[in-house]
Amino acid sequence: MTPDRGTLRASEQDKKTILVVEDEPDIVMGLRDALEFEGFRIVSTGLGEEAIGLVSTERPSCIILDLMLPDVNGYLVCQRIRTADPMVPIIILSARSQETDKIRGLEAGADDYVTKPFSIAELIARIGAIFRRLGRISQGVPEVMTIGKATVDTRTQVLHVGRKSHTLGFYEFELLKLLHERAGSPVSRDEILGKIWGLESFPTTRTVDNFIVKLRKLIEVDPSNPRHIVTIYGQGYKLVL
Repeated sequence: MTPDRGTLRASEQDKKTILVVEDEPDIVMGLRDALEFEGFRIVSTGLGEEAIGLVSTERPSCIILDLMLPDVNGYLVCQRIRTADPMVPIIILSARSQETDKIRGLEAGADDYVTKPFSIAELIARIGAIFRRLGRISQGVPEVMTIGKATVDTRTQVLHVGRKSHTLGFYEFELLKLLHERAGSPVSRDEILGKIWGLESFPTTRTVDNFIVKLRKLIEVDPSNPRHIVTIYGQGYKLVL
């Protein structure tokens, strides 16, 4: 795998740590070479239990997580990491390419899902998009977004519905924020991809659809008959407050 000689290089003092959880040595070596070239510090393990511990000791800025681990199911690892650190971006890297697998990964707390075989350039671009958006200072965003019976604290990115609360992942929050900013107007899938993922060709519109499904499960009383995040056929999605 050959890295795209991109723009993610960082100085020593600004290096971000990426935790790679993968038990295939060749993939780990390729990821390490490519990501270290881009200026990241890499910590790796092939065990899920060890990965959970490393989240606390290494405080990674991003996690790349394989699902097929020898000791613990990757979905469970994702859930436990998300419990330990609600904000760290998690990118699942898996040979499982079925839509149900992707949805399950997102429901477990992942922010993104990349299928094997994969492009290093694509993965680097997705990591870069995450860090650009994490470093962006939001302007004009209210402290609380109200959507039906749900409220979102934009400082903590926690969504509350009744007595239940859920910390939104990176892409969940950014997508909901964009729809809220454009409430009442349709937003196309292509515009969402461009503004949230910052890429034109790597993710597909199904990526957007998968995140919409997850947000509906969190917000809607009846996700199969949504009243707030509605589909505008032939256009995209519209948020109805």
